[in-house]
Amino acid sequence: MGDFNHPDIFWRDNTAGHKQSRRFLECIYDNFLLQVIEEPTRRGAMLDLILINKEELVGNVKLKGSLGCSDHEMVEFKILRAARRVHSKLTTLDFRKADFCLFRDLLGGVPWDKALERRGAQESWMGFKGHRFQAQERCIPTKRKSDKNTRRPAWMNKELLDKLKQKKEAYRGWKQGQVAWEEYRETVRAARDQVRKAKALIELNLARDVKDNKKSFYKYVSDKRKTRENMGPLQKETGDLVTQDMEKAEVLNEFFAQSSLTSARATPPKPQKAKAGTGRMKNCPLQEKIRFETV
Repeated sequence: MGDFNHPDIFWRDNTAGHKQSRRFLECIYDNFLLQVIEEPTRRGAMLDLILINKEELVGNVKLKGSLGCSDHEMVEFKILRAARRVHSKLTTLDFRKADFCLFRDLLGGVPWDKALERRGAQESWMGFKGHRFQAQERCIPTKRKSDKNTRRPAWMNKELLDKLKQKKEAYRGWKQGQVAWEEYRETVRAARDQVRKAKALIELNLARDVKDNKKSFYKYVSDKRKTRENMGPLQKETGDLVTQDMEKAEVLNEFFAQSSLTSARATPPKPQKAKAGTGRMKNCPLQEKIRFETV
């Protein structure tokens, strides 16, 4: 699919006026391709094409109006496939339906002094986690995680949704001959200008309140990123580069273990003791043996 810019080709009888367009048709025939768009995509000219090598590969081809400042029509089509749709089986907590008052009462009613008595840090943590999970199962329901990302843009509001709906209705009326081209164009321009103003306004507010609301600012920036980059390769002490996740974890573990041992082996400050009856301090050497264990 793409903009091939051959307006002189007549696709109904597969003829062309220019030499370059005729060579393009020959290339399509040589590769056994089929063109499926039947309506003009720019002011009466069929410039945007969909080329397929199987007749039943795509279907339901529709034109959906222009996008932004472009004067080309948007082309919507469906890829016909027999693959079975896989539904997500992942579940997540539904905090909107959670009963936090009951959750607070359940955790507050646990005798923590007796529950954590004579227990180490790990045992205390496991006991607390068990009580928390029990309260969570009773107070916070679960829901199936959606397959689609239904989150709207931060700048979208009800007024903009109404404008976009009017734009679609104007396009439908223009295609049916009920709305003039000038009226449809003005509707598109009004919707585009309002979207631009909404984007500029929310970006201005985020930049102005970045000191007090850093989370929203960085969330908006991360949503704008097209790629998610992982940690790059790391260099070992021998000079070799590691790219696997397990190898990177081992390199970082060795580095931080050595850093903690180096800082812990530093000479501790010698304690000072005041002499009775005087305001002077006398050095009192203190020898301690410190053992470090790497976990």
